[in-house]
Amino acid sequence: MNASSPNSSQPAKPSKPSQTIGVLAEDLVANWLIGQGWEVLQRRWHCRWGELDLVARGFVSASKDATPQPILAFIEVKARSRGNWDADGLLAITPKKQAKLWQAAQLFLAEQTELAELPCRFDVALVSYGRSPVPFPSELSPPLKYRQHQFLNSSMSLFLHLSN
Repeated sequence: MNASSPNSSQPAKPSKPSQTIGVLAEDLVANWLIGQGWEVLQRRWHCRWGELDLVARGFVSASKDATPQPILAFIEVKARSRGNWDADGLLAITPKKQAKLWQAAQLFLAEQTELAELPCRFDVALVSYGRSPVPFPSELSPPLKYRQHQFLNSSMSLFLHLSN
């Protein structure tokens, strides 16, 4: 699905090494989500409020015996080198950033009316990498570590840690 409003645009190609790392981190998280059974609907969706790194649809159960229900996740991806002063990447998700993500998500749902009735959550994915200047997702097999974190109306956030 591609957003087609005048407010949205196709993602730009990265021009800086940090942007390249960010795109690779987003690709890594998207591939991980797909491996977990999620459908990635959008990558780097732009509007006047900013960018949604990933938008994905999955299924969650309230309990082991419950029927899985569809859910939409807006995923903010942060890539940080080990030893970075903001090693968790959470300091970058300020209340102002959260408000922009919320507004972007509202615009996304206004355009994608078939998704508007799904319950939504905001997740954060942290990709931490070592000294290598650029992590190559195809060469890495990251251990996953889940950690609960409230971000607006989120019920879960995931943190990926890469080693090389």
